[in-house]
Amino acid sequence: MANLWKMSQHGTKKRKLDRSTEDYMYFDSYSDVTIHEEMIADTVRTNTYRMGIFKNSKSIEGKVVLDVGAGTGVLSLFCAQAGARKVYAVEASSIADQAVRIVKLNQMEDTIEVIKATLETIELAEQVDVIVSEWMGYALLHESMLSSVIFARDKWLKPGGLILPSRADLYIAPINDLVVEGRLNFWSTVKAQYGVDMSCMTDFARKCIMNKDITVNPVTVEDVLSHPCKFAELDLNTVTLEQLRDVRGVFSCRCFGSASIHAFCVWFTVIFPAEEKALVLSTSPFKPETHWKQAVLYLDDAVDVMQDTKVEGGISLYPSEENSRHICIRVDYVIGEQKKHSKTFSIPDQYLEVK
Repeated sequence: MANLWKMSQHGTKKRKLDRSTEDYMYFDSYSDVTIHEEMIADTVRTNTYRMGIFKNSKSIEGKVVLDVGAGTGVLSLFCAQAGARKVYAVEASSIADQAVRIVKLNQMEDTIEVIKATLETIELAEQVDVIVSEWMGYALLHESMLSSVIFARDKWLKPGGLILPSRADLYIAPINDLVVEGRLNFWSTVKAQYGVDMSCMTDFARKCIMNKDITVNPVTVEDVLSHPCKFAELDLNTVTLEQLRDVRGVFSCRCFGSASIHAFCVWFTVIFPAEEKALVLSTSPFKPETHWKQAVLYLDDAVDVMQDTKVEGGISLYPSEENSRHICIRVDYVIGEQKKHSKTFSIPDQYLEVK
């Protein structure tokens, strides 16, 4: 049994939340327009889903679709436009009321049925041919909506049915952060500016900035110090709830040139099957930015590297003890000739109600 109490990084106690409280906090965060505006405005996300659905129109036309976590219903509408006979749009938050209005505005109410309930509590009149869901969170698994997709797959999907997207891959790479470097160096410049030496603040600043938070920020291509390392792959046709309790892998890469490693960067891709070429939705720093950005994991101290310095280790993503919808990430790593280091990260409070 997990500990019910755990000290947070600020030294205050956090109480483990029961599942009903976790669910309320999660669904309540989707009741405001802001997150839906952000997701719909993410053209990489929304257009890739649209194309992924249309490229599978032969598997959707005349068939029954289940949209898990439908939100405003945009994916359900794409499925209806692709020829689905029936779409069950399941959404537990109050945004379901707006989905009903959007469906009616688009004259799709005969095809799309909006069900305002949690996926685990619904009863459908039939099995479904297709499951579609935009379940991904920060670092892929933050908020753990994938568990509902697995539940839907096991209970409602016909044998041989289609899941969109069908696969997810996780990647890691070391990065340099010139902004952080500048913030740390700032304290050594104060004396020249004001005649007061504040260089002793550097260590304090480093502890505050390079902390145990999973920082969600866009990373530029120039900051990535090696080729990406894929460390995990999830096949949505077969992945189990047990496997989600510890998604882990190993990585090994060599640095491009001389620089300082400030952090590791984690991102994901999801894949839509297609007859000719699979369609990839990528949150890589090498691709156009999405609302997921990248997950940045800061080391305790920057490490200087040279061309071909080896960086290797293991990484594990698992549910937080306080809230099973939130993730923790543990990284064990060796850089060059240094000894092995380990650090565990979690999503800070300002991200807990945003996907």
